[in-house]
Amino acid sequence: MPTIKFTFLALIFVLISAFRPSDAPASMKLALLKYNGGGDWYANPTALPNLARYCNRVLGTNLNPEYATVEVGSAELFNYPFVHMTGHGNVVFSDAEAENLRNYLIAGGFIHIDDNYGMDPYVRTALKKVFPELQLVELPWEHEIYKQQYKFDNGLPKIHKHEGEAPQGFGIMWEDRLVVFYSFESDLGDGWEDPDVHKDPEELRQKALQMGANIVKYAFQQ
Repeated sequence: MPTIKFTFLALIFVLISAFRPSDAPASMKLALLKYNGGGDWYANPTALPNLARYCNRVLGTNLNPEYATVEVGSAELFNYPFVHMTGHGNVVFSDAEAENLRNYLIAGGFIHIDDNYGMDPYVRTALKKVFPELQLVELPWEHEIYKQQYKFDNGLPKIHKHEGEAPQGFGIMWEDRLVVFYSFESDLGDGWEDPDVHKDPEELRQKALQMGANIVKYAFQQ
């Protein structure tokens, strides 16, 4: 498959579609990454619709609440400036899929990976296949992703217990641009889901949605 690049005009279209007036038809969608290996990539089905609605309300975006599902190796990946990945288990990228994801990110794309518990060792191995020359590094709390619409002075909010460790936000940088944001021991996606799914306190849900809005805003404005 040939390398596909975002064009300048395509990026302009993305921004216009996402931030057009609220009475215009919503065409831009957030995307959920479908991957192989047996991990439940489809977890948290109400998370992205709720995040899109929240961003429309607090950021003035006009995102379609119906998210897209896109496979790692598909050319369709290049249609979405924001891709979300989650799950509890194994993640496997083929050589072609890793190359496609790498080309997408280098070309201007962005992926948010949210560990829904149990995927950490697998996603790290998969990312090493995408960027063998780069490392996942913990982002400082002063990073811009924590200071968008909402300010998180102590980094990621803690939504679910998991192993009881402090949440961490990791990233992969390409030419000084954050192309991968990995939220670990936080579980933002569970906090984005409908209130009756995990029965999280509303205060926690709001923190999760606020951080999600920060991530979306950061991805669109890079």
